Amino acid sequence: FGVSDGLVSNVSLVLGFAGSGADNSVVRLAGLAGAVAGGISMAAGEWISITSQNDLIRRELAIERRELEHNVEHETEELAAMYESHGMGAERAAAAAEEVMQQPDTALAVHAREELGIDPGTLPSPWSAAFLSLACFLFGALLPVVPWFVDAGNSAAWTSLAIGVVAAAIVGGVVAKFAERRIIVGVARQVFIVLIACGVTYLIGELVGIQLT
Repeated sequence: FGVSDGLVSNVSLVLGFAGSGADNSVVRLAGLAGAVAGGISMAAGEWISITSQNDLIRRELAIERRELEHNVEHETEELAAMYESHGMGAERAAAAAEEVMQQPDTALAVHAREELGIDPGTLPSPWSAAFLSLACFLFGALLPVVPWFVDAGNSAAWTSLAIGVVAAAIVGGVVAKFAERRIIVGVARQVFIVLIACGVTYLIGELVGIQLT
């Protein structure tokens, strides 16, 4: 999805500048600036999102840890009830709960999984998420800029559009495959989005360019 975001946003940005009749160097600069700015923005957003999520989870875990320390009987009964809800007999559930409660870290992990749906030992890394988002966005965003380093004018614009369409088709097909949906639908949807975005920004570029001249 990072590749898709970078591709759609930057191919439409590049074609918008191309539609305005801007010089080749301006289009190239806009593409590079858009790729870097968008990548940093996406990485920062991902880092903040994961960090905030982890902070909230750690707060919930701290609350749960206090409950395990100060309300042992209640938490043991609660854990036994969880085991019973999974089909375990009452006596066996009570015995299992007692055994688990003897190990604070294990008890916390079990309560966290059952009540919060999380595993305390597998919280996502905000730095890994941010780096992956940045790399994926940059990859998608830089693809349509490449033609402007070796060509110019309408030729470079059409090549950028072609790259955008092909890359969008691949992304759409991959997403559809993993989602077990019809690949042709995924491809068509992604390509349609790219074409609409490029058409709108190119038209805006032409209108702004005409007004400026």
